[in-house]
Amino acid sequence: MTDSERKLWSLLRRKQLGVRFRKQVPFGPYILDFLSIKAKVVIEVDGSQHYEEASLVRDAKRDAFLRSKGLRVLRFSSKDILNRTMGVWQTILDIVERQSERFTSPPSGGE
Repeated sequence: MTDSERKLWSLLRRKQLGVRFRKQVPFGPYILDFLSIKAKVVIEVDGSQHYEEASLVRDAKRDAFLRSKGLRVLRFSSKDILNRTMGVWQTILDIVERQSERFTSPPSGGE
């Protein structure tokens, strides 16, 4: 894992956000940086190579595949994780809480 992945993992492990995350998870043809099955959230850590045109196209295809499987994809740059750690953590927490509510709330109009 990169420094930014290690730093983020230290915030995600041991259910610190209320859900379990796993790291380096095989999923279809991809390896996901971090995945919470319960919250249906994928977190990808992007280094500078992800901002090149070919990588942007590959990442868009990957994200579309993951969304088609019902997953929410969050992407953060390595720099943001290292320099704005608590802001990244808060963003993830907000999404995880919304996703968890979405999957634990009863359907509207039903019992």
